[in-house]
Amino acid sequence: MQPVLEMCTPGDFALWPVVEVESAGFLPLGGELSPTEVGTAVARIAGCNDIDPEGDRPPRPADPLGSFLHGLLTFDDLFAAGGLRVTDTSTGVTFLPGCCDGLEDWRDWHRFIDAGGRLGFGHDPVSPMAERFGHTVRLTVNAERSDSPVIELSVSELRDLLAGVERDLGGFLASAADWASRHLPGHCAAVTAALARVLRLPAPAVRPEA
Repeated sequence: MQPVLEMCTPGDFALWPVVEVESAGFLPLGGELSPTEVGTAVARIAGCNDIDPEGDRPPRPADPLGSFLHGLLTFDDLFAAGGLRVTDTSTGVTFLPGCCDGLEDWRDWHRFIDAGGRLGFGHDPVSPMAERFGHTVRLTVNAERSDSPVIELSVSELRDLLAGVERDLGGFLASAADWASRHLPGHCAAVTAALARVLRLPAPAVRPEA
């Protein structure tokens, strides 16, 4: 189980170095990413929230960097396209985030374990779904198909996997804080706090800003 971002990095992005990622591909998050990969992930998360201000939100700053980061730094509810990817290495079946999924909702998996029932991540034509039956969890790749591949695992296995997800996200957040101190010194604390909010994690300590 990996926390992943669904990628869509614009080809003309020039605010900081990014890597080319296949459109509609997924970038796993963790502490082992290179600085450029971290910058790519930060760009994607900021891009998910790069929406024109409405209501009583402050207007965009005039400078390109401040304008691009504005949504990330001012929205109360942040969004990060992606979710949790699960791969059964014994069968090759992969459970992917759905169209209604977001990485900011990854803790819903914990509530699902405790409450049981179903947890849906999309809708027609592809509807990934998690269901709990007693001590067993079934992950259906596409609930719209009666012959959909599935992954079955125990509740205790899923808890262990989610603990690994939290470690991966914590590692990424620490790397992102270090990256921001180098590439976004004037916005480091605010960007790190925003990333912590979208990942539902405590914000790490950051270097003093210049």
